[in-house]
Amino acid sequence: MNVESYHLNFVTEEYGEDGILKKFGIKYPENYNFGYDIIDKYAELEPDRRAIFWVNLKGEEKLLTFGDLSRLSNKAANMFLKMGIKKGDHVILLMKRHYQFWYVLIALMKIGAVPIPATYLLTPKDLVYRMDAADVRAAVCTHDGEVADFVDEADKQAKDPLLCKFIVNGSKDGWTDFDAEIEKYPDTMERIPTRADDIFLMYFTSGTTGYPKMAIHDHTLSLAHIQTAKHWHKVDPNGLHFTISDTGWAKAAWGKIYGQLAMGTCIFVYDFNKFIPEDVLAMIEKYRITTLCAPPTMFRFFISVGPEKYDLSSLKYCNIAGEALSAEVFNRWKEITGLSLMEGFGQSESTCLIGNIIGMTPKPGSMGKPTPLYDIDLVDANGNSVPPGVVGEIVVKGEYCHTPGLFRGYYKNKEVTDKVWHDGMYHTGDTATRDEDGYYYYVGRNDDVIKSSGYRIGPFEIENVLAMHPAVLESAVTGAPHPIRGEIVKATIVLEKGYEPSEELKKEIQDFVKHNTAPYKYPRIVEFVDELPKTTSGKIRRVEIRENDREKMGKKK
Repeated sequence: MNVESYHLNFVTEEYGEDGILKKFGIKYPENYNFGYDIIDKYAELEPDRRAIFWVNLKGEEKLLTFGDLSRLSNKAANMFLKMGIKKGDHVILLMKRHYQFWYVLIALMKIGAVPIPATYLLTPKDLVYRMDAADVRAAVCTHDGEVADFVDEADKQAKDPLLCKFIVNGSKDGWTDFDAEIEKYPDTMERIPTRADDIFLMYFTSGTTGYPKMAIHDHTLSLAHIQTAKHWHKVDPNGLHFTISDTGWAKAAWGKIYGQLAMGTCIFVYDFNKFIPEDVLAMIEKYRITTLCAPPTMFRFFISVGPEKYDLSSLKYCNIAGEALSAEVFNRWKEITGLSLMEGFGQSESTCLIGNIIGMTPKPGSMGKPTPLYDIDLVDANGNSVPPGVVGEIVVKGEYCHTPGLFRGYYKNKEVTDKVWHDGMYHTGDTATRDEDGYYYYVGRNDDVIKSSGYRIGPFEIENVLAMHPAVLESAVTGAPHPIRGEIVKATIVLEKGYEPSEELKKEIQDFVKHNTAPYKYPRIVEFVDELPKTTSGKIRRVEIRENDREKMGKKK
């Protein structure tokens, strides 16, 4: 058995004559565990195969092979067990993009504990909520910045004190020095019994409205992400894949861990604090990245600074997810690089649900088609399928808790789980249309759809047009309260360098929208801002803009 075909023991695939994947199923043993059955097996078959290539802002580099991941995760697992962490315990990880994240995560999987990756940008208040809501027992944290101080502050306020705290890349009173302590433990271990349907991972959702929920996953998530890596990212087992994401976001599970390592691909990790498009383009050039995945916003910034100034010839495939993609960005990137941006759609609760997978011809502005692992439909408020061209909610048909790759519900929140899982469908809360060819086009979250004078207007269709205007770097379209129309369209805009806010520019942008889409959709309000409100995972918080507008209207009354 060789490393390239090992994953096929867990999956079945079927291709049509045109080469497009028609069916993708998952078969797995009852005791499947990513740590033992993927990482350790690869280490046995080809221990020197590259797994993680890490570089930081100082230019320091570190290469971890599959053999390294296996040994280091065993050492970490033995250390965690000795410190009292056991199967079922919840452990929050605030580790930025440090290379230790990967073997910490794998170690926790091996002992049956439940890692909860979280962004390092959380405040003490955020951490108290997460520690209480998720019953957190331990923390592994970066030494950088104030993160550990914030954890200490939250630990004093949480309902239950943490059992233990580990800090990486430094030392701190009251914390175990992870890097020093791990060296005391053996690099072998006996397999600890776990089941494929055990909870093995928990992610906080982005929380664009209210407090974030906690999506729980079983071990099949890691296998379902094989389709993400192989059929959507099109990773090269001998290449270098770069997904731009903090390890605290669910996007890391999509592009920096499971499917890529299952395919034997090396994951490129750039450990930075602030996204600077020029720096990332330079990394792609220097390290000869072969496959790249990033949010559309980042590609807009790449285009803004001039990617033609860099040698990007190593890139063979590019993907986007996290936000809808405008046709303007799609066309410009292809013009500059010759590569299509292969869009995909999914959530913290899933793997790739809809996408432009290998063998497909993408349509600019389209998310693609349902991926072969899932039965996807668009439905109205009564759960009935809608015809082409009609907006409907994206749903996944299936049996609750028995669809590999879909979450097992929200932790300790049956009420919310039942709201999204009912009538044999998982209701995503996202809306879209589809054309006669079966391609899906994103409209927005249910709450984001603007209802104005009897029209239902999706924010993205207007944002798509705004992205075509040379003065617009990024925008958020929302519905602003109106006494007669109910709502009117508002565009909140960040301008490109070299442009200044003015009444003349507002009028120019409004006329531009009128001429490039149905006139009733044009933004009657245009507001220029320095930056848009976003979640810690980078998603635009339209809800914050709407709430601010309602508050202003209330004060006027």
